[in-house]
Amino acid sequence: MSRRRTLGTKKKIALLVSAATVAGGGAFVMASTSNATPPAPKSAAESTACLGLATALGNNQKFIADQQANPDAQSEARIANRQAVIEEIKRKQEASGCAVGESAQDSQAAQPSQPAQGGQQGGQQGGGAQPSQPAQSAPAQSAPEENPGGGAEASGQQVCNGSTVTLSGEGGAPAASSNQFPAGTKLKVTNLDNNKSTTVEVTSVSGSCVLLNNAAFEQVREPGKFLIRRAVIEKVG
Repeated sequence: MSRRRTLGTKKKIALLVSAATVAGGGAFVMASTSNATPPAPKSAAESTACLGLATALGNNQKFIADQQANPDAQSEARIANRQAVIEEIKRKQEASGCAVGESAQDSQAAQPSQPAQGGQQGGQQGGGAQPSQPAQSAPAQSAPEENPGGGAEASGQQVCNGSTVTLSGEGGAPAASSNQFPAGTKLKVTNLDNNKSTTVEVTSVSGSCVLLNNAAFEQVREPGKFLIRRAVIEKVG
């Protein structure tokens, strides 16, 4: 009888261990399943960073469409370059948790009664109005500057009133592209949200008033953002 009881006890222990193992395995599977679902990608409406990337993507797509509609001898090379830029923007969208491939055309910042873009001085952006000033030349600046006074110093003809500024995704030294100003034009871009500015030369054509390449955008961007909503753009040369 004692031998049977001993065997019975061992069997009970083995059964209990097996049950615990099965239960633990089931809990692990459930936990793994619940953790395996990745977060949904953020849309441009949910994230400023995603909006900036979507705007950059849309601008490059518009540029390609314009080149295809009105081709010239350099269009094929320009399109190939912009397609490479688009792929880089998509990689940035994925890395930032944004919806890959989401596109948005360059938008106008929500500002009341801004005059049409051109050579006219208009209502000033954001932190404090300044009187209209005639166009004047100013020395070009090769590095970003910080203006502690809360706004950009007037150093040229303000253009593209109300435009947001984003990046083109292109590499190289600080530069800009534009659909309004020819190559060689110098533009000063000021981010009113951090009072940083940079003066760059237009080197190529784009689908909006001004797009900054990666190096130029880094000089004026806020961390984690790919869109400047409150920008002052001045033609200084």
